[in-house]
Formats: sequence, structure tokens, C-alpha cells
Amino acid sequence: MIMNSEFTLLNLFIGGDIVIAAASLAMVVGSIMSWGIIIGKIRLWRKVKRFGLNRTLSPDDIIKPFDKNLWFLSMASTVAPFIGLFGTVWGVMRSFAAIGATKSVSLAAIAPGLAAALGTTVLGLVVAIPAAVAYNYFQQKSDGLYNGLANEKR
Repeated sequence: MIMNSEFTLLNLFIGGDIVIAAASLAMVVGSIMSWGIIIGKIRLWRKVKRFGLNRTLSPDDIIKPFDKNLWFLSMASTVAPFIGLFGTVWGVMRSFAAIGATKSVSLAAIAPGLAAALGTTVLGLVVAIPAAVAYNYFQQKSDGLYNGLANEKR
């Protein structure tokens, strides 16, 4: 366990610990992927608004691009808070270990672990909240499109 008393933004999310660093990295990657999907969906819906749909295809074929990768947003919104919570618990355990090692409850002993704990909590929420909102929004739009196309075919 490495304790770094220097406070930097990077130390907040890495915390001098491989477990905290791995959790933070997983959430940063998840956030980048989520935003890539969100931006792609926004572009797709704008394209449809501008040019319309190819209605000669079956509703199942038309809807595929709109449903593509929504599973990832759902997963990210569900899993990211737990990864953040895992990092939180790990950081708090580090703080307790530091108390035991130094036999002191000083701020210098517990602050690095608590800072890393709160950093992973923040990252978990930064991933989960936009992914959850986007998943629900695009799923609702996709369902509405599918239902509209299915009603047209009747």
C-alpha cells in the first residue's frame, strides 16, 4: 500500500493503489464508450429527422441501428455505481489499514484512502447517470419508432 501525501487530481482517482487505479480506469473507459454511443445515437436520430426512414424494410430491420449498443448503456448505468462502491469500500479499508499501521487517527493517515474512495464514487456516478438517462431516452424513442412502424404495416 503506497501512501502519497501529495494531493493531485490524478492521485484522487488513482490513489496510489492498483485496485483503485483499475476501477478508475474501467470507469473512464466506460464513460468514453457511453458518450461515443450517446453521440452516435444523437447523430442517427438527427439523420432520420432530416432524411426520413427507408420504409421498404421490415420494422425489425429498420429498428436495428436504433437498438444497437443500447445494452452497453444499460450495463454501464447498472454496473458503474457498483464499481464506484467497490472503490469506495477499498479506499475506506485503506484508511483503516493506515490507522492501524500508524496507530494514529490523523488526517494525514486517513485522507489519501478517503480521497481515493470519494474519487471512485464520483467516477461511478459520472458514468452511470448519463448512461441511465441516455439508455431510457433512446430506448423509449426506439420503442416508439418500432410501434409506429408495426402499426403502419397492419
